[in-house]
Amino acid sequence: MPSKFTRSTVLGAALIAATVLGACRDTGKDQLFAISGKLFEFNYRLAIATYVITLKPLRPVGEGQVAVVNFQNPAGGDPLIVNQKIWPKLPHITLTSPPLTCVVKDKPYAVSIRIQDAGGAVLQSIETTMTSSEDQSILPDRPLVIGPNYELNKDLAGHPDGRLPGEPKPDCSKAG
Repeated sequence: MPSKFTRSTVLGAALIAATVLGACRDTGKDQLFAISGKLFEFNYRLAIATYVITLKPLRPVGEGQVAVVNFQNPAGGDPLIVNQKIWPKLPHITLTSPPLTCVVKDKPYAVSIRIQDAGGAVLQSIETTMTSSEDQSILPDRPLVIGPNYELNKDLAGHPDGRLPGEPKPDCSKAG
């Protein structure tokens, strides 16, 4: 009987210690935002790929804040930079890159996010990587639909898969 009591006591003490240590961890009081989602979006109908990152506000958002995002360019060269106003009352912020070329499956791409106040002072920096589960080669050569009414693209008549024989492919020779 004493060994059961001792084991229960030790186990109880370990649980209490784990709870106390968990409560003492850094809660990120200085952080304004946390990444709540990130993915590569492949829009098959429009034949484009983009980075999409969602930020969740951890504290009230101030007026005039801006997210400055540097997306690694999968085609190589300079990063793709997006400046986006942060609206104070939104439950989340969605950051989307311009259309991409040369996205490769299972390759990590760097993304840097700076949250700035109205005067340009950096309030928070977030560094992350994004990895695609698909190659961009899954997309059609041209958009399957065009216009506000999503009319079929006449350039693809006779090619329902969106593949055009002899269509030039993007230059991915600088992709690293």
